[in-house]
Amino acid sequence: MKLTAAAGLAGTVSLYPGRRSFASADKELQLTVEAKRIVVDGVESDAIAIGDSVPAPTLRWREGDEVVVQVTNRLSEPTSIHWHGLLIQGVMDGAPGFNGYEAIGPGETYTYRFRLRQAGTYWYHSHSGLQEQQGMYGAIVIEPAGREPVRYDRDYVVVLSDHTQQNPMTVLRNLKSQEGYYNYGKRTLIDFFRQAERDGFNAALQDRLEWGDMRMDPTDLADVTGYAFLVNGRGPEDNWTGLFEPGERIRLRFINASAMSFFDVRIPDLPMTVIAADGQFVVPVQAHEFRFGVGETYDVIVRPQEDRAFTIMAEPIDRSGYARATLAPRPGMEAEIPPLRPRAILAMSDMNHGAMGMDHGTMGHGAMNHGPSGGGHAGHASMSHGTMNHAMPMQGSSGHGAHGTPAGHAMAAPVPADGAPPVGWDQVGTLPGEKALAYADLKAFARNADNREPGQEILVRLTGIMERYIWTLNGRKFEQGEPIRVAHGERVRIRYVNETMMAHPMHLHGMFVELENGESERRPLKHVVIVPPGKEVSVLLTADEPGDWPFHCHLMYHMASGMMTRFIVEQPTAKAGGKDRA
Repeated sequence: MKLTAAAGLAGTVSLYPGRRSFASADKELQLTVEAKRIVVDGVESDAIAIGDSVPAPTLRWREGDEVVVQVTNRLSEPTSIHWHGLLIQGVMDGAPGFNGYEAIGPGETYTYRFRLRQAGTYWYHSHSGLQEQQGMYGAIVIEPAGREPVRYDRDYVVVLSDHTQQNPMTVLRNLKSQEGYYNYGKRTLIDFFRQAERDGFNAALQDRLEWGDMRMDPTDLADVTGYAFLVNGRGPEDNWTGLFEPGERIRLRFINASAMSFFDVRIPDLPMTVIAADGQFVVPVQAHEFRFGVGETYDVIVRPQEDRAFTIMAEPIDRSGYARATLAPRPGMEAEIPPLRPRAILAMSDMNHGAMGMDHGTMGHGAMNHGPSGGGHAGHASMSHGTMNHAMPMQGSSGHGAHGTPAGHAMAAPVPADGAPPVGWDQVGTLPGEKALAYADLKAFARNADNREPGQEILVRLTGIMERYIWTLNGRKFEQGEPIRVAHGERVRIRYVNETMMAHPMHLHGMFVELENGESERRPLKHVVIVPPGKEVSVLLTADEPGDWPFHCHLMYHMASGMMTRFIVEQPTAKAGGKDRA
């Protein structure tokens, strides 16, 4: 999509036929990174564009091809491009300071060259500073070398993102400057009386005392809120629109390219069949909606039978606004935009308080031990949770309200009139009789290639000092602790233990992990895994890609505040058998 003056004008409808041929796939291309002004719902702001657009151009390639991408930096600061989810040589991965890769300096050109070893839906984005928040992200679609296991008539990329008119460095400084700087979503006295009427006075009081003892706020679901939420670079008023003919099978490739936002995605009156997660095919599963975190992708098939429009609705988990797009048989058609559902509040069970043994005093630093299974434990560092105050107003002068909400579209109250909001991080407010996708529903389309038992377990504690907005892994900021090291070909289990009240989408570069979700031989392959607040999630990994890989939370401000480490897969040796399978 080229950004023009008309592209962001309120009321403009962007039509996409969804039938681009892969025969025109680019094996060699040049991309330029430069500062731009963009228009979202009639409001102009600063951005950084790749290839003259936000989002960046969709790159359509074919499995097995070698591609060459020359990236020229026209910014006044270094930049980079990371090919998220692609299995490529480390120096081509695009993360500065890892695998010998250095950022692209102002005025310089860097040539990426790699062979495509996979098919599916992926994306690319900056891995320098906070540039991703400013618009440096785009989709990658790789056609398989052979036949696909699914049939469809049209193919659309749906890139979801969050946009702020503020400079991202200002956002980060504000988050760090004062506890509660932007939190306008705390529970009120009226909320207490509603809760007391519903649950009884003693129960309501006990709940408040427990949260107060932990110095937490159960309404804190998102660090940054109040964004303008975009679909393929378009705000709700600009209304990105994809065309269809009734009865056609439409493939929608959803990509969460936001900096900080989890989205609940649904298409009212149009059930979805999920066919791929993070670019990898899964056994098709029916769902009416799904939640996905930063960096995740889902491919779905929908089949509208009626001659009418349908709204693609994406709500951030704090319900501070929405992104929307339209599927329609003809230009100019729109469907009703449903009201936002109530935001959930965290439950004490979300924190798993007793089981985790969390100490809410001052953070300590535990040493990481990556020994064999049963011995790979970090010290139980205590942590200061504080009240994680994470609301972020980013309204501009658009006149559309604090959250960029188009005039005429009613916003739901944060809490329904009966005073009973959904309780628990995973409560999305799905309608009766409808299904929200869960990780447990994902089953890999093909059997896992490696079913060896892990030789060691690596404990990764997700930690932080919330009052100071410092985010850490195992109590250590990036480069303060020892990197994680594994042998080439080694089979390991990574056990995430989230000791915070925020969900973290954890991303390991260079390799796919197998999500342990109850499947024994068809564990879904993932490159990003959400770890809910106060919960544990485990994955299996065959460490078959040597290199010095970034391992981090994909919430951009968390990573920038220290929530990253190095995951080093040693170079293969000449040993036969055992851990080395080279």
